[in-house]
Amino acid sequence: NTVKETFIKQRRAGLHEFIKRIVSHPQLCNQAKPTDFDFLKVIGKGSFGKVFLAKRKHDEKYYAVKVLQKKIILNRKEQKHIMAERNVLLKNVKHPFLVGLHYSFQTTDKLYFVLDFINGGELFFHLQKERTFPEPRAKFYIAEMASALGYLHSLNIVYRDLKPENILLDQEGHIVLTDFGLCKEGISQTDTTTTFCGTPEYLAPEVLRKQPYDNTVDWWCLGSVLYEMLYGLPPFYSRDTHEMYDNILHKPLVMRPGASGTAWSLLQGLLEKDGTYRLGSKDDFNEIKAHNFFSSINWDDLEQKRIPPPFTPKVSCYCDISNFDPEFTDEMVPNSVCWSQEHSIINASVMEADDAFVGFSYAPASDDSFL
Repeated sequence: NTVKETFIKQRRAGLHEFIKRIVSHPQLCNQAKPTDFDFLKVIGKGSFGKVFLAKRKHDEKYYAVKVLQKKIILNRKEQKHIMAERNVLLKNVKHPFLVGLHYSFQTTDKLYFVLDFINGGELFFHLQKERTFPEPRAKFYIAEMASALGYLHSLNIVYRDLKPENILLDQEGHIVLTDFGLCKEGISQTDTTTTFCGTPEYLAPEVLRKQPYDNTVDWWCLGSVLYEMLYGLPPFYSRDTHEMYDNILHKPLVMRPGASGTAWSLLQGLLEKDGTYRLGSKDDFNEIKAHNFFSSINWDDLEQKRIPPPFTPKVSCYCDISNFDPEFTDEMVPNSVCWSQEHSIINASVMEADDAFVGFSYAPASDDSFL
């Protein structure tokens, strides 16, 4: 027995040595780690952590790095959502209107997502400044969002949390959807799911009722965002949350002046309280594309970014953060963000020692920029 134990011990020690060599050998491992980055500014905050503007040291490229606290995620039993977010980001093989993931890695106490840095600001930020958008501008944004949602649905992913805070503009003025923490993977038109989550203003009636739902919840949310762009408030808004829930469930959509007939027709189709009659319930994105409101849109041109955006954010350089809320950007960057004991990175990135987040770490197969 002792011979066997000694043999196993030696094998373990040998394996550990081998892993250490791989990790310290840049040619063999392109796994990112916190010390590869200078964390410059806080640009966002969520319930599990913060988003930072960070510069990769070796090539001075800028990224948005989302740093989440494992302890909070585990306490709230949210690891499923976080892993879903990583999986959705990985599946997103370069859609023009979805944020791209470059790396994900973990230390003993934190998870890191290294994402495209999108610095034109939240759509919400621009909408607040201007109160409403002219219809052609709203149409451009809604078309780009619909294209992104249609793509996610084609991968059997329901986005579920479309709202202005999750919709960013890039420096040219194109839409970029972020924050896939509430996505539900593996949902096809025929599947339904009953988890309750999302923002009250945009929740579809079937979600409020805790009924099963499918892709069509995203089309309801798209209608809510279009309504808010045209009128300055979500369609069934009330300061009193209970009243707002009641409005979403029972109050009919009241036609208001200030939008074209085709815009109203689209709003009525998307904000249909019964999901089985909602626009998009039969043929998903194809129904949205075919609606008269979009008759002036060439969808191929749109997806190739050949349609010039109606508004260009004021951005002076790649690292310009003037379109982010000073409430975040004035905050100090904590030292703990980029400090990590080397062994905790080794355990996490190669062995994925932490059971709750097994398989979290990701680096592209052929990332020559790290070698």
